[in-house]
Amino acid sequence: MPANLPPQYYELEREFKQETDLNEKLRLAKELLALMPKHKGTDKLQADLKAKISKLKKQIDGGGKKHGARRADTHDHIEREGAAQIILIGPPNSGKSSLVDVLTHAKPLVGDYPYATREPLAGMMEYDTVQLQLIDTPPISEELFESYMPNLIRQADRVVLVVDVSTPGFKSRIDVLISKLEEKRIILSPRIPDEIEDPRFARKRTLIAAHKYLDENGDVGLTEIKKLYPDFTVIPTSILDDDSMENFKKTVFESLDVIRVYTKKIGQEPDFIDPIILPIGGTVEDAAKSIHKDFAHNLQFAKIWGKGKFEGQRVKNSYVLSDKDVIEFHI
Repeated sequence: MPANLPPQYYELEREFKQETDLNEKLRLAKELLALMPKHKGTDKLQADLKAKISKLKKQIDGGGKKHGARRADTHDHIEREGAAQIILIGPPNSGKSSLVDVLTHAKPLVGDYPYATREPLAGMMEYDTVQLQLIDTPPISEELFESYMPNLIRQADRVVLVVDVSTPGFKSRIDVLISKLEEKRIILSPRIPDEIEDPRFARKRTLIAAHKYLDENGDVGLTEIKKLYPDFTVIPTSILDDDSMENFKKTVFESLDVIRVYTKKIGQEPDFIDPIILPIGGTVEDAAKSIHKDFAHNLQFAKIWGKGKFEGQRVKNSYVLSDKDVIEFHI
């Protein structure tokens, strides 16, 4: 049976063979596997590619090395915590670290000089009982683009492009950043299209933080960046303005297209902490499954409290929930 591989596969395969960086080679191998049609004609190709992926993982992890050799931490994966993982990227001195410092309990190195941040750092940002993970990253420029950055960006749920709008010439710095990412097949997008034209490219929904908008020339820069990128959500931010920090949290959360659902035990009041996070359109059954699949299987019905609802309204498992609903499970 013929393999019937798409044209993109052969182009990607050439890049895979030429690539020397192990992390990038592993990424390309995974993309090749994803592109490959799954049928009997490709069984051997799939097996060969899976073997190559396994071998690359061992090489990256330092497998087979003796005498206590250890690989250096590549920082290309940060364990996801909270409701979502939000990665902050930007040119040098854009203010990513200062945002993470103010919005989380993490303590990044904040320096008034370029390239102060050389390693990613994660911290938790709370918005209205929801924990969101922010990741501070090294800058992206002509001089610096850490090899682990593409993997970190691909894994994140949302990207925030932080731009110092008070410093003239920021468009050229953004252009460099966008170009560097596109070389690694990452496209920053205001929204994710329903149909993906080329599966080799990772389109990441991106918000723009127009940082330092209260500094001198910041108002001019804010107007300019809105004109340059009209399709993107632009969030004015300043660590001197508490309202802008709250608006940043709110806008990032709303971009996730999720709802918060709180639970309560029978006969008790809800505590409104640690909500269940579901995509918009999530049902009672989805909420139950997020707790445990067996719990959902045994669920008989639920009672709901929320805006525009009868208090304690009895609903079926297929009932579509709304943001901030309170649910009481009955099994």
